Amino acid sequence: MDIDVLGTLAVKENDVSVTPRAPKPRQVLALLALHADQVVPIASLIDELWGDRPPRSARTTLQTYILQLREMIAKALEQDPQDAPPRTPKDVLATAPGGYVLHTFGGTSDVREFERLAGLGYRAMDAADFPRAARELGEALALWTDSALCDVQAGPQLEMQARRLEETRLCALDQRIEADLRLGRHRELLGELSVLVSRYRTHENLHAQFMLALHRSGRRSEALDVYHRLRSTLVRETGLEPSAGVRRLQQSMLMAHPEPVAAQPVAERERLHRVG
Repeated sequence: MDIDVLGTLAVKENDVSVTPRAPKPRQVLALLALHADQVVPIASLIDELWGDRPPRSARTTLQTYILQLREMIAKALEQDPQDAPPRTPKDVLATAPGGYVLHTFGGTSDVREFERLAGLGYRAMDAADFPRAARELGEALALWTDSALCDVQAGPQLEMQARRLEETRLCALDQRIEADLRLGRHRELLGELSVLVSRYRTHENLHAQFMLALHRSGRRSEALDVYHRLRSTLVRETGLEPSAGVRRLQQSMLMAHPEPVAAQPVAERERLHRVG
């Protein structure tokens, strides 16, 4: 079973799609795929499909969606090699005590590969191996083709998982940019950071990285403008001033001696990486 969720949902067996088009079966498959090889409780599936107002027929309807998925899996299993151990749809999408589990049988998962590469990148950052960190984190981020599960109608469970994945993506992005700054690639980062600070208007570290890249490119006044825009947005939308670290960076730029952007603490990176 090969699973992609970092963009559009794509689940394949023997290179045959088992991804349904109907919205609710897609939700069921997406939640099972995100927790591949783990039991997903029936209660979680019902919460995803209907929130806190499930119909009386919720369990029966869920069983119907599971049956539809197994029918698609059955067609894909027809492509199993003749010498392969026989499998049934119930082996792939199995009933477990209290829920269901989607078995990958050693297949690929873009989430797992992202986490593996990001982990290598974080360890390289901790070892001050910035070329490797930039490379590993760049490869991890390249697995994303859009927002996670961008084509799936999300209920409470999938919304929570999508937010978790976005946090891990931002954490990896932050550290890849940090590695590139350490490598002196400030000019190459300007276009990317300009887009990012427009998208994440209250993300302080991205703004600080943009300020530093601009300053190192000889554009101090623009760097200070970035700070003032961030401050205005934070005060207006959150009632808070920029953090002490960002304020220190602005003050050091006024004195023409900007301090480096502080690397995100390892414990914080790992918390974001594991959250959910």
